[in-house]
Amino acid sequence: MRASFAAIIIFLAASLGACASAVGRGGPELGEQSVRYGVVTRIEAVELEGDHQLGLGAVLGAAAGGVIGHQFGGGSGRNVGTVLGVVAGGLAGNAIENRYVDRRAGQHIFVHLDGGGSTTVTQPADAALRVGDRVFIQGDGRDARVVRG
Repeated sequence: MRASFAAIIIFLAASLGACASAVGRGGPELGEQSVRYGVVTRIEAVELEGDHQLGLGAVLGAAAGGVIGHQFGGGSGRNVGTVLGVVAGGLAGNAIENRYVDRRAGQHIFVHLDGGGSTTVTQPADAALRVGDRVFIQGDGRDARVVRG
């Protein structure tokens, strides 16, 4: 019974890591993207939080939560406590990993557009960008990126 229950805990912890999404990784997305041209007027350094992918933090948190949850109750109540511990530990481990471990340098870039008006884009740091650079903004919304051009 203990061996099969341990196998369930390991399976649930590994399943959380398998739920990771590959959104934002790899090459360009298929389809149309808008492109706007302008000049960089200001760049502010910012710190970006993690990309919210499930990873090692979720797996370790789920395993620890399962062990802690298994200490409470008896019989089927213990099983429920373990499952709840796995889920809560996985969520907590993922949040901690994304908030503290996976922080990275970013930039809040202000661009005066050729057609008038201005826009801002927050993205991972690009040391090649400078105030006064001629740039284009590729994409829209959360997918927008400022690129020298």
